[in-house]
Amino acid sequence: MEFRRINGLPPYVFAAIDQMKLEARRAGRDVIDLGFGNPDIPSPPIAVEKLAEAARNPRNHRYSASRGIPKLRLAVADLYDRRFGVQLDPDTEVVTTIGAKEGLSHVMWVLLGPGDSVLVPSPSYPIHIYAPLFAGAEVRQVRLGVSATGDSEVSKGEEFFGNLVDAWESAWPKPRVIVISFPHNPTTACVDLEWMSRIVSFAREHEIVVVHDFAYADIGFDGFKPPSILQVPGAKDVAVELYTLTKGFSMAGWRVAFMVGNREVVAALTKLKSYLDYGTFQPIQIAAIVTMNEASEYPLEVNACYQARRDALCGGLQRIGWEVPPPMGTMFVWAPIPEPYREMGSLEFAKFLVAEADVACSPGIGFGPGGDAYVRFALIENEQRTLQATRSLKRTLTKL
Repeated sequence: MEFRRINGLPPYVFAAIDQMKLEARRAGRDVIDLGFGNPDIPSPPIAVEKLAEAARNPRNHRYSASRGIPKLRLAVADLYDRRFGVQLDPDTEVVTTIGAKEGLSHVMWVLLGPGDSVLVPSPSYPIHIYAPLFAGAEVRQVRLGVSATGDSEVSKGEEFFGNLVDAWESAWPKPRVIVISFPHNPTTACVDLEWMSRIVSFAREHEIVVVHDFAYADIGFDGFKPPSILQVPGAKDVAVELYTLTKGFSMAGWRVAFMVGNREVVAALTKLKSYLDYGTFQPIQIAAIVTMNEASEYPLEVNACYQARRDALCGGLQRIGWEVPPPMGTMFVWAPIPEPYREMGSLEFAKFLVAEADVACSPGIGFGPGGDAYVRFALIENEQRTLQATRSLKRTLTKL
């Protein structure tokens, strides 16, 4: 049987690590899993309570609205006003999506098609590469600016901007869309509002749409507050942004996200979604409204938890001789493979860590060829387990 769209997908490199974890655990070994970025922090109690209450009402069991019920769109507009000083019209500049990945994938359908091209960072979260490909577009990967020497997050963003300009100038046909995501997964690169201003100016000059996946909007460390691209004056002319409750509110399985910004793009995605879905289960939407309105400080608790885990992991790695720059944001650590092990490549090194240290991480090659000198650790274990992992790594990495 022949299939379409999936034939060009590469082998799932993370599957090898997943299989090793499964086999090790079946053998009774205690594998500390710092691989898959699946948040373990509980969702806000008020979200759970309101979900249970709303689910008991039969009226909420019917089809909902694919664009999101009005009070949900108003709640995220209020959140943007409080947190970023950005005013959004909930009727024309907000659409609810069933998670950010769904929103990103489907907005590519309305922005791109065969013969179009898009600029995407490399390394990159896989959906940023494959969503445009599913839409039939050509993806031009732009090096983010990582090296095995541990560049700072900000310098990565600066180098990326220069690479972006070069890629635009050499591309034909000219790209219609730029996909960005800061704080960045997997590299943890961060940018400031001045950088966002530059990308908005570039997009306005060249009539490009910028799609900013703001998945880690609420996860910034040591006082750093990730900027929204919509804080830039005039950004709504050229940009949309995806905001999600997955990370800051730790509501990963709830699948509640939003695309906000340019009203034409929002209208286009809203029209497409009206043919594809009936929205998230309405009790989940109701719970999300109450959560954003009444548990608005919960992301601060989540952020503090991730920062403590970051400190435990980076401090522990540094003590064993593995120099890893602490990230300014995200729930990850992007660790250059130590020089004595670098020739193994990220996949073999990650396999080695599972087999010998009972510690799982993600091989950087899974995020594109620019990531093969790195592995990614997810901050999904408590501080005690994280320190246990670093002690195990110390026993295993005898060449450090």
